[in-house]
Amino acid sequence: MARLRSDISLPDICLGIPAGPSSTLPMATPQKIALVTGAGSGIGRAVAHALLSAGWSVVLTGRRPDALDAAVRESGAPSERVLVVANDVTDPAAVKNLFARTREGFGRLDLLFNNAGVSAPGVPFDELPLDAWKSVVETNLTGCFLCAQEAFRLMKTQSPRGGRIINNGSISAHVPRPNSAPYTATKHAITGLTKSLALDGRAHDIACGQIDIGNADTPMAGKMKQGVPQANGTLAIEPTMDVRHVADAVLYMASLPLDTNVPTITVMATKMPYVGRG
Repeated sequence: MARLRSDISLPDICLGIPAGPSSTLPMATPQKIALVTGAGSGIGRAVAHALLSAGWSVVLTGRRPDALDAAVRESGAPSERVLVVANDVTDPAAVKNLFARTREGFGRLDLLFNNAGVSAPGVPFDELPLDAWKSVVETNLTGCFLCAQEAFRLMKTQSPRGGRIINNGSISAHVPRPNSAPYTATKHAITGLTKSLALDGRAHDIACGQIDIGNADTPMAGKMKQGVPQANGTLAIEPTMDVRHVADAVLYMASLPLDTNVPTITVMATKMPYVGRG
């Protein structure tokens, strides 16, 4: 197979996720191919590293080429198992190109981790700009739809057919935070999309599940350590968890045979205010 991204110089020593619980999970076969959206930072980067460490080949995509290249360098993975495609998941033509590049580079797709997401400023609902609402909906929901649709088209026609889609939901798929209508609405919608994909995928050996994540320690969650608004109007510091535990959960879901599925799983900091929120 031709080397992909020969312009990337990978370090001799792996600087990715250190050995931990994920090292005990089943190793993937060399033919396993994954695509991770929002792979340049946070949860997406951690999941891409975990998959690469487990032997998967991974397509990393996101809006920032420099962040994607940094994620690849940190993984220490051989370049023939990595493909970087800068991409905007809200652009249908760009998404089609992303999956065409995946097919051309690796021949198939076994896993799509729909992870790309944004949030809107935490302002009172009646002050929320329409553009902010549209931005969140287009990225979190429409972007997920576009990627899942292209994954269906590829997984239905490849041989052997089938694959798995894991959508990044959120604790907000169940309960909102104050002033979070766009994010919360899209994450509730992701739950409906996930269930529909799980049903529609049965005939084509396509499994679909959702991971709902609470307070993973990423740059986006840094504000949790400074204090965030609570339902009672106060500010409170919230506990976080190591993002590697999220990556381990995704890797577990991805390691299952296609006749087995995890429809939904919640991974969260134990003491965060979720159970009993409000």
